[in-house]
Amino acid sequence: MSNNKMDAHVLIIDDQPEALAGLTALLRAEGVRISIATEARHALDRTIALRPDLVLLDVHMPQLDGFALCRLLRESPATRDLPVIFLTAAASAEERLSGLSLGSVDYVTKPFLPEEVLARIRIHLQLVRRNHSAPALSHAPHDPDQVILNAALRLIGRELAEPPSLTEMARQVGTHDKRLSAIFRERMGTSVFAFIREERLRKSQELLTDTAMTIQEIADLIGFSSAANFTTAFRERLGVTPGAFRASARTDHAEN
Repeated sequence: MSNNKMDAHVLIIDDQPEALAGLTALLRAEGVRISIATEARHALDRTIALRPDLVLLDVHMPQLDGFALCRLLRESPATRDLPVIFLTAAASAEERLSGLSLGSVDYVTKPFLPEEVLARIRIHLQLVRRNHSAPALSHAPHDPDQVILNAALRLIGRELAEPPSLTEMARQVGTHDKRLSAIFRERMGTSVFAFIREERLRKSQELLTDTAMTIQEIADLIGFSSAANFTTAFRERLGVTPGAFRASARTDHAEN
């Protein structure tokens, strides 16, 4: 055990914190202040209130899982730069990749050596301090609906070709389908799936302008079942075919 005490505050978010008694005892012996949240659905507000230096986050929790909570932590201005380490029994390769892709700094599977977790915490806190920046916990008013919306927009952008169902999307951003629909109508002026359709066509304009991808390749990438369906939707929305749009965009570019 290191003699270098850590002046740090770690928030553990786990519905069974008693299983982490060995780790919490070790952290406290190292000078770490520990806070514990057992309900993930309230953990974002608790994180903002407590202002920890690092979060240890479980994945499999009732009502709101750790992946959904991590999405919300990453979208809130108050917590987006806070180091998050997943500490979980969710050990499949797909789950590990999901956790890391959501912006966590590390992923440790249970069972684990408390000394290893301590070492990883020490490393990530040192990295934050070496960059001369504490976790960016903003004092701006917390807007939970905007956080949910931001998380949903990012999820749609990443899975535009095959977005999840409304119910699954809502689960992944920590809410339910009726609330997510209401947020989109209030903040975006449209339904979730009308937004997805518009976002697909917006993305297609970028691809037509900036790439040499074929119409079929673009249709596949943004989630249309065929080039013909994509062309029909594009013409109905923009008044020209994708090919004509591309030709016009290239002419404008050449003239400029």
